[in-house]
Amino acid sequence: MADLPTAPHSVLADARVRRYALIALAAALVLAVWGIVSRISARNALEREAAAAAVPTVATVKPKAGPGSDTLVLPGSVQAFYEAPIYARTSGYLKKWYTDIGTAVKKGRVLAEIDTPEVDQQLRQAEADLATADANYELARTTNERWKGLLATESVSQQDADQRAGDAAAKAAARQSAAANLARLKDLESFKRVAAPFDGVVTERNTDVGALINAGQTPGSALFRVADTHRLRIYVSVPQAYAAAVQPGLTATLEFADRPTARYEATVASTAHALDATSRTLQVELQIDNAQGELLPGSYAQVHFTLAAGSASTLRIPVNTVLFRANGLEVATVDGEHRVHLKSITQGRDFGTEIEVLTGIDAADALIVNPPDSIADGVRVRVAQPPAAAASTAAGHS
Repeated sequence: MADLPTAPHSVLADARVRRYALIALAAALVLAVWGIVSRISARNALEREAAAAAVPTVATVKPKAGPGSDTLVLPGSVQAFYEAPIYARTSGYLKKWYTDIGTAVKKGRVLAEIDTPEVDQQLRQAEADLATADANYELARTTNERWKGLLATESVSQQDADQRAGDAAAKAAARQSAAANLARLKDLESFKRVAAPFDGVVTERNTDVGALINAGQTPGSALFRVADTHRLRIYVSVPQAYAAAVQPGLTATLEFADRPTARYEATVASTAHALDATSRTLQVELQIDNAQGELLPGSYAQVHFTLAAGSASTLRIPVNTVLFRANGLEVATVDGEHRVHLKSITQGRDFGTEIEVLTGIDAADALIVNPPDSIADGVRVRVAQPPAAAASTAAGHS
């Protein structure tokens, strides 16, 4: 049997090799192109991320209109309408006291009685001195009258008559001095009874039976303290920014820690009409009726003033949107193209976390919260969405 030719088999093998080589080359080209495209895409992504990172992200807030009225809350000190420490006006020992703390008293009621043995002795001596002075004066007066008669008959000299007249005048003066001393001691005797100066309540008793009493006003020597609590005074220090708004006749609401559910109305009675140079505050006095005795002098009160707000066009902004610059206060706003614009503002009143802005911004302005000191006009920024808006956007995409 004859052998078959082998040439066609060699041709087929070569074709198969070439096909595999082309496939491998194409795959290599595809892999190379894919690698290049991936690197370019990654580089572009990095460039985009870098560009995005270069644009700062900021939060913004809108100004809000001021309310129709402002409530100003300040601490107040409650004091009795009248209050007086009662001092002794004569020295001695406390014989008896008749009223203790909390006792309601009327004007003139005896609070205590002082035993004054030294004053009693001085009084008896003064009475005797006055009797002696009376006798001496009567003798001098009679002698003077007699010598006047003798002078008329020229029985005595003018010199002798003048001496008798002078002696009578001296005895009259001594008599008046003794009478004045007796009156003084009688007054001291009347001071043995310590009386209330006005209607009120005894709030302090600082003495007891047998205690040594010294006349006069020295620290810690008050025997009693009496307060008239039928009406009370409340003193409040109002900051300068509100001083012009607090005028006599303005009403305020009082709150007390010991009566958390109760509210009381007081009226501004007067103001100091001058600011304290240290605190820059205006002292204001309010008054309130306390006929039932519910409120206590010495209490701490929260005083709520309702004040008319400023102009209806004024706005309020958070203090963390304000930039303190050399040329004054500024805020950083963001326009529709996400560009920063710095605006100068005029501040009104300070409310702590907010300030009142009189001029410089509009209600539609978007203010940057916590702007950096380095922020400049015209800088491009990205505005962060509020949490609520971001959640809404995410829900819409889902």
